[in-house]
Amino acid sequence: MSKLEISHLDSCTVYHLPGRDWYYLLGPLNSQARNLAFGVAEFPAGTMAAAHTHSGEEEIIFILSGSGGIIADGEEIPLKPGTAVFIPAGQPHQIRADAEAPLRLVTVFSPPVTPGAYDPGKR
Repeated sequence: MSKLEISHLDSCTVYHLPGRDWYYLLGPLNSQARNLAFGVAEFPAGTMAAAHTHSGEEEIIFILSGSGGIIADGEEIPLKPGTAVFIPAGQPHQIRADAEAPLRLVTVFSPPVTPGAYDPGKR
């Protein structure tokens, strides 16, 4: 019997976080995965999520569609489809979606993140 686990965007848990929705596809909350959490985030067009920091988790994002920017250390780096960004643990950052369309991106956290625990007001 296969030990593979499958999740689908249409049936996964969606966390409505400040400035974005996060689709939790695979991680410790719903699978045997213990060392990472994988999902998709969607930022509505023309919005900016609150600045936040993952104190103990590294994050990689990969832009699927839309455009915008990631702000860190007072600098904004453009985001467009095909762009990957590594965000080290402890790095404050903020993501902005351009007005034309939602910004959709893949997220990978290691160690796994508790959804929303890092957002302002959630600590």
